[in-house]
Amino acid sequence: MTGSKEEVLEELGAAGILPVLRTSDPSRLRDQVHRLHESGAKVVELTTSIPEGEARLAEFTEAMPDMVWGMGTVTEPAVAERALRHGASFLVSPYPVPEVRHAVAGSGTLLIEGGHTPGELASVAGAGIAKVFPAHVGGTRYLRSLAPVLPGCRLVPSGGIGPGQVPDWLAAGAFAVAVGSELFGVDDLAGHFAAAREQRSEVER
Repeated sequence: MTGSKEEVLEELGAAGILPVLRTSDPSRLRDQVHRLHESGAKVVELTTSIPEGEARLAEFTEAMPDMVWGMGTVTEPAVAERALRHGASFLVSPYPVPEVRHAVAGSGTLLIEGGHTPGELASVAGAGIAKVFPAHVGGTRYLRSLAPVLPGCRLVPSGGIGPGQVPDWLAAGAFAVAVGSELFGVDDLAGHFAAAREQRSEVER
């Protein structure tokens, strides 16, 4: 699926969980992707650390067009441009990347830039969304304290968060929560995604 910034934001906010995949094993990556698809995941981030990540991105966007695919750990304009050519609907960075921001400004693509301090996050909040990284440094109390100084900015905590902690982060005000390979240790993955969607739905009511 491709779409406008608003459509991608709507899908991400409704999902509540952003799976982040970074395995270097192609077979494991495909297994993870298919399990996510079967479990009802709607938005997935692949990272640039995946070997031939752009080719995998193109493969998955073609095979599963009902999902929203993004590329993470994007820190250079050339990488961003290649990701977009291969089907990325959104891009994610671990810290402020003004060069990437400038490069994709005319594309209509959602760029979720990262930061940790209030100053870093304020510098990227113009997009209406920011990644709080590393989120485990400060925890949910820190996220709650950020909201008043970043009004109107959707916050996506990432880094060091396990699946069982997702409800606490959503309750603390997270727009969505990024979770890595720990997701695949969950027995009822479909139920996990459904619970996050329900929790986000209650917040929006």
